Amino acid sequence: MQLVQSLKTPIRSLKTAQITWQKALIWFLLILLTIFTLTPILYMFTASAMPAKDIMKMPYRWVPKGFEYENFVKAIKGNDGSFIFLRNILNSLIVAVTCAVTTVLLSAITGYGLAKFRFKGRNLLFMMIMATMMIPFEAIMIPLYMVVTKLGIQNSYTGLILPFLVNAFGIFMMRQYLVTFPTEFLDAARVDGMSEPGIFTKIVFPNCKPAIATLAILAFRAQWDNLLWPLLVAQSENMKTVPLYIVKFTTEMNTDEGAMMAVAAIASIPMFVLFFSLSNYFISGTAVFSSRKG
Repeated sequence: MQLVQSLKTPIRSLKTAQITWQKALIWFLLILLTIFTLTPILYMFTASAMPAKDIMKMPYRWVPKGFEYENFVKAIKGNDGSFIFLRNILNSLIVAVTCAVTTVLLSAITGYGLAKFRFKGRNLLFMMIMATMMIPFEAIMIPLYMVVTKLGIQNSYTGLILPFLVNAFGIFMMRQYLVTFPTEFLDAARVDGMSEPGIFTKIVFPNCKPAIATLAILAFRAQWDNLLWPLLVAQSENMKTVPLYIVKFTTEMNTDEGAMMAVAAIASIPMFVLFFSLSNYFISGTAVFSSRKG
């Protein structure tokens, strides 16, 4: 008996050491990945506060000597002093917010119908929606542009927003989130005489905050960063969005790295504000979605 106990002790020690090394390796990889991810962002914000001559010096000074506000003045005024950047930011906000709201609402309604209602062809319809995720946007870009041109809505908010009112991934995400929503709550509400729209607006939708926040952030980011579609549809300077302004500004100011970094820093602020405002819901939503995906 003593021999068995004496053998168990080193085995436990080996297991403990193995777990410790596994945790240490995981932490090392996470820290390395975090540094790799945050370094360009830190470079962008620090460089935006430096004069161009200091940005190119090696070794790079990660703490600026002072704050070069002139970079932000150039970024906002633009090359022609027209302050068109502010209008482009407004355009991007209108397009991104509208697309995020409609994507959340329409995806939630469609996902709820596919998850909780049984009707003929439900699975076929869901598979057809999922099949559209396999089609790259570049393949349908020209047909979409022709439709927008025929409708006469190019160079307008309608033309920028209409193709992105909802997407297949949003429907898939909401459907996967709602498929495990307790059906007993819905049946109890129906017994109490609540209508189907009332059940959705008062019971289902308010209890989907993690999924809604996650989808809202993803939908907003997709349109905030969208370059290709506004490049086709927005012809006038007053209708262009932030990515188009960045491309034009960096082309004309390719020797002023400080101003270019300032433009990028300003353009990043709305995404940071949205993410940190909904970060708790976003993290919990992605965790729940990952656990339910199977």
